[in-house]
Amino acid sequence: MKRTLREIADALGARLIGDGTIEVRAVASMQSAGRDDLIFVEDDKHLPAALRSNAGAVIAGEFAASSPASRPLLISDHPKLAFARAAGILQDAAPNAGPSASHPEAVVHPSATLGRGVSIEARAVIDERVHIGDATRIGAGCAIGAGVAIGSGCVIHPSVTIYPGATLGDRVIVHAGAVLGSDGFGYVRDRRTGHYEKFPQVGRLVIEDDVEIGANSTVDRGALDDTRIRRGAKIDNLVHIGHNCNIGEDVVIAAQTGLSGSIVIENGAVLGGQVGIGEHATIGEGVMLGGQGGVLPNKILRGKGQAFWGTPAQPLRKYLKQLATLANLAKKK
Repeated sequence: MKRTLREIADALGARLIGDGTIEVRAVASMQSAGRDDLIFVEDDKHLPAALRSNAGAVIAGEFAASSPASRPLLISDHPKLAFARAAGILQDAAPNAGPSASHPEAVVHPSATLGRGVSIEARAVIDERVHIGDATRIGAGCAIGAGVAIGSGCVIHPSVTIYPGATLGDRVIVHAGAVLGSDGFGYVRDRRTGHYEKFPQVGRLVIEDDVEIGANSTVDRGALDDTRIRRGAKIDNLVHIGHNCNIGEDVVIAAQTGLSGSIVIENGAVLGGQVGIGEHATIGEGVMLGGQGGVLPNKILRGKGQAFWGTPAQPLRKYLKQLATLANLAKKK
């Protein structure tokens, strides 16, 4: 969807230098950009190359304001963030205010409630008492269980399965193959026979606004209470979140991370790839846990902005000191 540079600058709160009537259609890299594209640079080192590119306009920092520019500039104190927001503006077509539309091969239960502008693609199955908010898209082959509530402006990509009773807020994005609300891994062992019997998995899954969940990730429902993923959390591909976990606001979890049951990840924490966390552990607000880090059950990691690494996870400086000591011992041997 084309927008004028003046519209984009106003939406971003950026300062426009140059012709605001020029229209752009999309964002692009510096190398692939055409006349209808918008690019960005974060430092003056790359500004000359950006100005030599074929892009229609450049988002840059204050360092570019005094440069002789051959094309319009949008000046922002955070060019990369402004670029990301511009991408959203350009990708968002006008909201579909018309009636909902279901593909002829989709199956929608008569008791389901669909908002305005809902799109349901081929072979999707919408069970009884499902509620889907305005302008939400359900991809091909999705299975939406009974009593699920999905908010407005969501994108549920193909082949997503949402188990009965789950709740998703507004503007949630779920990528292909994800499974939401499945039973947790909970069993009770009969000491007499050695057999395992299933512990009740009757809690809910609640996903708040602006959460994104990557492809083939799995999030279990609570056992007796809720599993909750709070506003703005971003979860990468191939992540597993066990039952009763509480994921805080703006948490970032990278690919192949596995969380056992009843874990608390507080607001703003960052988990690297292939992290493993044992049950009932707590990762404090703003903690950064490096890739392949391991946290033992019931462990609490605290320290906003502090990095932890290794298994068992410990402060990065301490971990690196231990590695250096081991290396020195190996040399002496």
